[in-house]
Amino acid sequence: MASASRKRVLIGCTGSVATIKLPLLVDKLLKNNLEVRVVVTEKAKHFFKEAELSPGIQVLSDTVEWAAWQDRGDPVLHIDLVKWADLFLIAPLDANTLGKMASGICDNILTCVARAWDRSKPLLFCPAMNTKMWEHPITRQQLSLLKSWGYKELPCVSKTLMCGDTGMGGMAEVDTIVEESLGYLYPWNFMPPRRCTIRE
Repeated sequence: MASASRKRVLIGCTGSVATIKLPLLVDKLLKNNLEVRVVVTEKAKHFFKEAELSPGIQVLSDTVEWAAWQDRGDPVLHIDLVKWADLFLIAPLDANTLGKMASGICDNILTCVARAWDRSKPLLFCPAMNTKMWEHPITRQQLSLLKSWGYKELPCVSKTLMCGDTGMGGMAEVDTIVEESLGYLYPWNFMPPRRCTIRE
């Protein structure tokens, strides 16, 4: 049984190529004595293999959730995850899931967790998408809506993307994501300066 002092991070991954950084993100969170579980969309599975993750890491998907529920009284996995986690870290958050969350759509386990999330606990999201998608006017509207609910954006960065384009849309660096996550989990221990500024 885990120590009550260990904080619990639920990582959400969507269908962005930045999901290839999941194994590194998991490893760095584990090194900070955190419990970690991973919830993924079906498209996110394309970008990593479970064997690449540290031993014992649970990867939870629609298939797992539907298999767990057969009849009244069975566990509802996305609700159990909301109760389990101290922090919901969506890294990466692609344009498709951003749009779903902003619209209240909950058609997979990840968006169900987001819709049911207890807003007294932090939800940190890390956008990642092509520059042209990032620059679309609706992106700003959707980001602003999520932030109005108290969710925290870890801004994307400008870089050469996997598609070869250069510009805004790259997911924040893994070290930055870990540092920000620790800042929200242990605010009384966090020493500035921080490497980046969260957009409020």
